[in-house]
Amino acid sequence: MEPTMANGSSSDIISWFEDVSENAPSVQTRTLRRILQLNFAVEYLKKWIGEVSIEDMEDKALESLYTSLVPLASHADFEPYVQRIADGEKAALITQEPITTLSLSSGTTDGRQKYVPFTRHSSKTTLQIFKLAAAYRSRIYSTKEGGRILEFIYSSKQFKTKGGITVGTATTHYYASEEFKIKQRETKSYICSPEEVISSGDYKQSTYCHLLLGLYFNDQVEFIASTFAFSIVQSFRSFEESWKDICNDIRDGTLSSKITIPSVRKAVLDIISVPNPSLAKRVISKCVELEEMDWVGLIPKLWPNAKYVYSIMTGSMQHYLTKLRHYAGDLPLVSGDYGSTESWIGVNVDPCCPPEKVSFAVVPTFSYFEFIPLNRSENEDGKSAIDDFIEDDPVPLSNVKIGKQYEIVLTTFTGLYRYRLGDVVEVVGFHRNTPKLNFICRRKLILTVNIDKNTENDLQLVVEKGSKILRKARAELVDFTSHAEVVKNPGHYIIYWEIKGEVEERILEECCREMDASFVDHGYVVSRRSNSIGPLELCIVEKGTFKKIMENFIANGAALSQFKTPRCTSNQVLLRILHLCTIKRFHSTAYGP
Repeated sequence: MEPTMANGSSSDIISWFEDVSENAPSVQTRTLRRILQLNFAVEYLKKWIGEVSIEDMEDKALESLYTSLVPLASHADFEPYVQRIADGEKAALITQEPITTLSLSSGTTDGRQKYVPFTRHSSKTTLQIFKLAAAYRSRIYSTKEGGRILEFIYSSKQFKTKGGITVGTATTHYYASEEFKIKQRETKSYICSPEEVISSGDYKQSTYCHLLLGLYFNDQVEFIASTFAFSIVQSFRSFEESWKDICNDIRDGTLSSKITIPSVRKAVLDIISVPNPSLAKRVISKCVELEEMDWVGLIPKLWPNAKYVYSIMTGSMQHYLTKLRHYAGDLPLVSGDYGSTESWIGVNVDPCCPPEKVSFAVVPTFSYFEFIPLNRSENEDGKSAIDDFIEDDPVPLSNVKIGKQYEIVLTTFTGLYRYRLGDVVEVVGFHRNTPKLNFICRRKLILTVNIDKNTENDLQLVVEKGSKILRKARAELVDFTSHAEVVKNPGHYIIYWEIKGEVEERILEECCREMDASFVDHGYVVSRRSNSIGPLELCIVEKGTFKKIMENFIANGAALSQFKTPRCTSNQVLLRILHLCTIKRFHSTAYGP
């Protein structure tokens, strides 16, 4: 089956998805057939399948042959092939169609950005999922045709490998593609900022211009968006500092001297060069009022026609929901769709669902999906299994069960075969016959010292309990990360907090104690009681520390659109930043002094 959807109205697009969802099991086997027909003769597959003829095989027989002969793989298995492509080798290594572009992963998991194949199919599926998601949103939130989106989007700089392959983030490739322009035309929603602002390469200058142009078009803005919730929060924190300069620019039809990139200056001034003192006066009046209210409800106050805020808000983004709601007031928060650099996976078909409860219906034409069943289990000695999960054999999409957790495995049109994505998801229901997934955590992002195993999700819950105490003291947790310190004996967890507001030390001690006591993993509790894991350490870092971490990622090629604060890190560069910026340390007394 072709991985395409109907063109036309929202109802046509939704009808297409209802049909492929109803027939998801057979759509999946046909998707696998199409991937193998396109790429059967490539070097990677021939290594495992040889010269077997697949043309006359039935779909189910082909699925069985493929999963029995081709092993599960990780990025390390594909890295030599991708490196050969980067070096300019022209042979059909992983795809029959030549790969001319590579994406950079965010590097959040292990601090190292990886090359991932990117083809025209990648841009097409991005366009498809954006159109599909927009169709479901339009059922609930009515937006005007020809309206604008205040979208905080950022491209990173692209570069060429020695073999002439273009490298950049997946978002950079997409924003430079024809599909990005088609999306705006077909959804009849247009971003406020010109291409020069998106691709400036300086996130501070881009953010200032996004905000300036968003206010210039404020009555036309139908919703606020970004790839990740972090970017929206970061942008409005910046606005708290820069609103006066922005209002001056609107009033006078000028552009701040802080904007130094000539192409950006010209593109923005071409739009705002006519002075607008009446708009500036209205915005100033609202900002003075908002400043006194600590910017609560900033978005609906300044963009009165905005219907919702749209962004990825799951996983490591959940922490920013409190601040996002602070800015959004009564506006709904709508969670963006589920994907990775390797492939889009699922669409949010219930846009009125709060981000904490959102699930994603798998789009069965995008890739061939398998699911490794994961069971949390205790060994006979009471110790958790390695990684805290016992694995069963992978199952196809048609065999997943509600309430079970799985690791996703992808076979993609872009040359990845039985690729372990590392995402842990839970099946929470079905949309017709395609599963609805709730993202749980990244499998590798884990805190462990001894027999303890705590995932990103476990850490998120613990930090939320500690930050509740902080909020009662009228302070705000800006951001956090963690590290399992194993150099000293006994090893222990360190949680790094950046906070806004003055907090008494006794309150921070209570936060530290509460977090230590809130880890419920059996291995952790037993180890803390026996002192084979030492007291949890809470380190308070100075203002701007997490901005330095973000800037370190951007300096290494990531785009702000792609950035995610790593919730657990062993990256020595980041740990050095955190260590140098620590201003206070507290040790838990939850298990005794």
